[in-house]
Amino acid sequence: MAPEEKAGTKLLLQSFERRFLAARTLRCFPWQVGEAKLRDSSDSELLRDILQKTVKHPVCVKHPPSVKCARCFLSELIKKHEAVHMEPLDELYKVLAETLMAKESTQGHWSYLLPSEGSVTLSESTAIISHGTTGLVTWDAAHYLAECAIENPAAFTNRTVLELSSGAGLTGLSICKMCHPRAYIFSDCHSRVLEQLRGNVLLNGLSLEADITANLDSPRVTVAQLDWDVATVHQLSAFQPDVVIAADVLYCPEAIVSLVGVLWRLAACREHQWAPEVYMAFTVRNPETGQLFTTELGWAGIRWEAEAHHDQKLFPYGEYLEMAMLNLTL
Repeated sequence: MAPEEKAGTKLLLQSFERRFLAARTLRCFPWQVGEAKLRDSSDSELLRDILQKTVKHPVCVKHPPSVKCARCFLSELIKKHEAVHMEPLDELYKVLAETLMAKESTQGHWSYLLPSEGSVTLSESTAIISHGTTGLVTWDAAHYLAECAIENPAAFTNRTVLELSSGAGLTGLSICKMCHPRAYIFSDCHSRVLEQLRGNVLLNGLSLEADITANLDSPRVTVAQLDWDVATVHQLSAFQPDVVIAADVLYCPEAIVSLVGVLWRLAACREHQWAPEVYMAFTVRNPETGQLFTTELGWAGIRWEAEAHHDQKLFPYGEYLEMAMLNLTL
């Protein structure tokens, strides 16, 4: 195999690996490139390599993904395999048969590879809405905010970070592993989300603050219940954050009003100190939501800057991501 071809195959396998471990939608996979390479391949080696990087990956063996996710992926891979008229690969059909016989669970594991070659593994709900909340799954804005944080670690190093509406914990765990914060506070208002968060913190080798056996080289990690509507300035002052972050929290008018209210109180509780820096990533699903957020910030006297990020693969229906930096000086 020529060096250029070898490098291309390596990139293809890495793309399949990252997307499968993170349970991305089928349209995000490089199927067109994969099918072309399968057509040019004289044997089934590439197909075996794809299996090893996905459903037979050591991380998946240890932390099984959603059965539905694995089943859909294998079915699509078989379609591409059959489309190039290759000899049937028994191993591929055997893995599919095992998946078809597996019992579906309400929880699955998703893993996100980090630049350090480590990973963040999360136990998440297999349903978008469960227990009356959408906070038990990872949304696209959390991916984007985690990537931005990893690319800018100095914003978090040796600082106390408060995350609003932490969800499954992807962004926070990525920051804890890659950016060396002094302390990290995950927060949410839903009891089931908080329970899952605590489990994901422990799953990734971190200790909660009350654990006397905690690794002193790791940040102090806390999982806190925080209801934006009832949290007082006095309660918020106990967190003393240097940085506040949030991902995909602009999903309805009521949430926007509550969010701006808690941001205002966070600024007020540090009256004689520098206000915390605030970084947010959110998917703009309709213009009215974004406009309401801008209006509410204006009424609260909060200045902000935003950078739009469009990705048609992730958002084929016109939605787009924005990254915002807020100035909480009142």
